[in-house]
Parts: sequence; C-alpha cells; structure tokens
Amino acid sequence: MRAVGRVAIVAASLASVLAAMLAWSGLPQNAAATATAPVWTEMAWPFPSDPFGKGKAFRCEAADCGAEVSLYLRAKIGFCNCTTGVADDDDVDRMGDLALVGEASPLGISRPIRIAWMDGRSRAYTLDTRNPLGKTALSVVFRERCDMIAATAVVGHNRPSAIEPSVIEFLNGSTVMRWAETTLGL
Repeated sequence: MRAVGRVAIVAASLASVLAAMLAWSGLPQNAAATATAPVWTEMAWPFPSDPFGKGKAFRCEAADCGAEVSLYLRAKIGFCNCTTGVADDDDVDRMGDLALVGEASPLGISRPIRIAWMDGRSRAYTLDTRNPLGKTALSVVFRERCDMIAATAVVGHNRPSAIEPSVIEFLNGSTVMRWAETTLGL
C-alpha cells in the first residue's frame, strides 16, 4: 500500500513540474494538445504577382497552433542549384521568400530538414518590429532536382522554433505533397 502511495506522490509531483514548465515556457496550457493536431485552412494568396507567380497560403489559428501562423508556399522552377541543393544559410536566405513578408534578421543558423523525399533547410528569423504580419518567421526551403519550394511561416509570437514541428508536419502532409507533385510536374 505504501508503494502505491509513493507512486501517486511521484506522479503528482511530475505533473506539477510539467505544468510549471509549460507555464514558464509562455505557451498556452493546451499547447501539448495543439502541437499534435494543428488545423491548417487554405486562404487566398495575399501578395501581388511577381516573376514566381502566386503560391498557396494557409492559416493556423492561435487556438490550434498556440499562436496565429500564416504559411505561404511557392514553387521556384529551375531556381535551385542542381548539384548542391540548399546547402547552407546563404542558400536559405537567397532562395527563401522572406521578401514577401518584409525585413527579417536571422535568429540563428539553419538546420537540415526533409520534406517527403526532398532535402532542404529551415531557418528562423525575427521580423521588423513594425511588421503587421507577425513577430517572427520560419523559412523552409526544399528541392526536387533543380526546382525548389519556398515555404515561409509568419508566426504571431517570438518563438518560431516552437511551431517548426507543426509546419514541417503540414509540409509533409498530403495537401502540400499533392500540390508539390502537380506544380513541379512529378
């Protein structure tokens, strides 16, 4: 009976510590639930046309993603280095679509990512304080041979790394993969 009591005390203590850590992180109390099931809704492309054309735009509401997140996707045909792909920070900066959302400064170095069978890199940025779209951004660039896809997530808080797993999961999902296969002619 004592062992059961000790287990209950340890479990309650762990739950308290986890709750305190979640509160300290600044994420909403339901962040654990939202991180596993974000809801992405397609919206109209909000930017003027340019040489790369229109892309796809999606939004995840704060209730589902912990903060409002807008995700913009565009294919850039023939824009990627066919040999090296997206190899470093300079490639992410050059190939990404941050120009759509305004002035941005890197928050650190990029890291390698994989979207389906395609390799690429992801990098977090802080947006200019006057930017009405959000506080930070995440640039995810990945490629199929010489063609690439630039994904830009604009985040309503200052922790873009917290939303990165949900963005990567969505990019790997059937909605984006069907669009990528059609757009890249696969």
